[in-house]
Amino acid sequence: MNPVEPEELTLEEGAYLVRKARESVETAFKGERPNIKDSPPKLMRPGAPFVTIYIMKRGFKELRGCIGYIAHVEPLIKATVEVAREAAFNDPRFPPLTLKEYPVTIFEVSVLSELKPMPEDPNERLKFVKIGKMGLMAKRGFLSGLLLPQVAVEEGWNEKTFLENTCLKAGLEYDCWMDGETQFYYFVARVFEEKESFGEVVES
Repeated sequence: MNPVEPEELTLEEGAYLVRKARESVETAFKGERPNIKDSPPKLMRPGAPFVTIYIMKRGFKELRGCIGYIAHVEPLIKATVEVAREAAFNDPRFPPLTLKEYPVTIFEVSVLSELKPMPEDPNERLKFVKIGKMGLMAKRGFLSGLLLPQVAVEEGWNEKTFLENTCLKAGLEYDCWMDGETQFYYFVARVFEEKESFGEVVES
């Protein structure tokens, strides 16, 4: 079965993924599972989602968890509800989401394309990066790290700092993008997000 590519998705399908991500976390508090049996057929094909959860504090979004898959193995809808729970309760950077925090959460689902290799020459890598248009992954041996396209925009990074922070995310030296050992990959993503807690879903 062919993987779901980001450009195939409609806004309605993206909104469905976001709603099911939220439902997955909400039902987890009750010891239940979300119902995904009647999901659109397209979402039953393999896909690579990342779920990001924010909480609103004094009018600003604050990251609360982000987990995802880079491999197109599980059905997209199944992977989405799984990583939503992981983002809420098992992101090692944060304590588990609490029922008290849940009402002020905002859910975001990013659907990734398959990874493609970047140029090996450092100068070509730098010129290849498109801020806001692609995400990056660095890999050397057993170490790897990935940053979604929207992170570079939110942080105000340029091409060089995006590469550097991808290196750091992988637990490598900040200038690993300049060596000949570290492999770099890029991907595109469609990002669907609630405008406010429990609110309308838009493409960002």
